[in-house]
Amino acid sequence: MRLTILINGSDPTVNHDYAVLWLDTDEHRWSREAHDGIDLPPWGEVRDVDGVTTLCAPSTDAPLCTLRGLSVDRRQRVSSAQGPAAWSCVQAHTPATGYWRLQAVDRQTVHAEHSVFSR
Repeated sequence: MRLTILINGSDPTVNHDYAVLWLDTDEHRWSREAHDGIDLPPWGEVRDVDGVTTLCAPSTDAPLCTLRGLSVDRRQRVSSAQGPAAWSCVQAHTPATGYWRLQAVDRQTVHAEHSVFSR
C-alpha cells in the first residue's frame, strides 16, 4: 500500500514550505515527490512505533522527520488522516514543526518501471 502525505509548516497561509511524500508500507520506504522549503533527501526508510511514523535516511535509524498519529495496521487501516509533524530545518539548523495530512491511499500493488528502492 502506498500513502501520499503532505507536510506543511505550522501556518501554511504565511509559510509556504511543504513536502509531498509517498510512503510504501510494504517496502517500509518513502520517497520525496515534491518539496519547497522542507528539504528532505530523495528517499529513505520508514519506521512505525506506537503511532509515530519516523522517516529516516537510507540505512540509518536517525530520524529526519516524525509524523505523530500515523500508523498502518496489519489490515491496512490507517489510524489517522492528519497530525503533527516535526523535522530539522536544514538552513537554520533548528527543529521545525508543522502538520502532516493524508492526501491519498493506494491499495493497489505498485510495480514501478524504474524503482528508486532497488536493492
